[in-house]
This record gives sequence, C-alpha cells and structure tokens, in this order.
Amino acid sequence: QVQLVESGGGSVQAGGSLRLSCAVSGVNFEAFALAWFRQAPGAEREFIAAISAYNGRTYIDNSVRGRITITKDDAKSAAYLKMDHLKPEDSAVYYCAANVRNAVAGVEAFYDYWGQGTQVTVSS
Repeated sequence: QVQLVESGGGSVQAGGSLRLSCAVSGVNFEAFALAWFRQAPGAEREFIAAISAYNGRTYIDNSVRGRITITKDDAKSAAYLKMDHLKPEDSAVYYCAANVRNAVAGVEAFYDYWGQGTQVTVSS
C-alpha cells in the first residue's frame, strides 16, 4: 500500500523558514517523480515544485522561485520542501504527490498518490 505522509508544517512569522518532509512507503521510491502542491482556503490546489526520479532534476513554479528548494533522499524514501522568506500568502495546506511513471507536470491529474497534507500558517 502506497503511503505519503507530510510533516514539518506549523506557524511561522513572515520572513521565516520551514522545511516540509514527505515520507513515502510502499513504492519503489527511486523510480517515482515527486511534487509539492498547496491549497489555500477557497482556492484551487496549485503546483509548487517537483523533482524527477534518477537525475533529480527540479522544477519550481515561477510564483515561488528563489524561495523554494525541493530535494529528495532516496536512502530515506523522503522528499523535502525548504521554504524561505515566507509570506502570509504562503499560508496553505501543503501536499506531497507521487507519479509512478516519473512524469513531472504542474497538473494534479498527473499524480497517482497523495498525502494528507500539512498546514503552514504564516503571520505578518
């Protein structure tokens, strides 16, 4: 059974940093592409970043470029999202997602498995 479990969310003041983790089990982690999305109240889920399997190529949405770093650790079957210079508009539930074909896209439908999400709240 495939499971993705996010952690590391919380409350932080504007300008601060957080590192989100996504623990993955039940799959061949090394072969999967992984992505992070977020969803603010009343808004659609939006793509933040993705990382390919094998070569680790990263894709960052322009809206957060320069403040976001996505990485993964194959040995730990985990992916990470480091967020710096956080702004109140970054407040959202952050989701980790996996694609079994190592396909990367900024579209929800591309992803086969999802975690439950972790809340990030940034206060001004």
